[in-house]
Amino acid sequence: MRRDTPPPRTGSSEAEVLRGFLDYLRNSVSAKVEDAPEPQVRTASVPSGTNLLGLLNHLTFVERATFLGERVTDWQATFHAAPADSVADVVTRYRQAVARANDVLDECADLGAPVPRPRSNGAAPSVRRALTHMIEETGRHAGHADILRELIDGATGR
Repeated sequence: MRRDTPPPRTGSSEAEVLRGFLDYLRNSVSAKVEDAPEPQVRTASVPSGTNLLGLLNHLTFVERATFLGERVTDWQATFHAAPADSVADVVTRYRQAVARANDVLDECADLGAPVPRPRSNGAAPSVRRALTHMIEETGRHAGHADILRELIDGATGR
């Protein structure tokens, strides 16, 4: 059982609040996966086929698409990690995607401006919208991860 971590204390600007909550959720969801046991971490515990490792794999693709402009042609496939991928591999890829996304965000002074993507796959969302979307997406899947992890070994908390 993990000790629950309260929401972050952030700076007072809109950007600091949004980024603080996003980083809090990112850390929460990766912590649910990083020490989860094999093979349960990739075993579906619900009829939809959702599994803990697949959720983090999916969030890696969402981070890269949202902040780096990478194209995803099959979103459903992102919910499954490759059989050869270890938990450490998926967690590392997720943290690398987050670090790259944060590098992009560090250059954004105007939340109303489009995300400056290195590659374009259409119109980029505003930084504000991208942050809000990632908070929603990560929070939603962090909730899924909470339930899946508890089903695996009883671990709760953030």
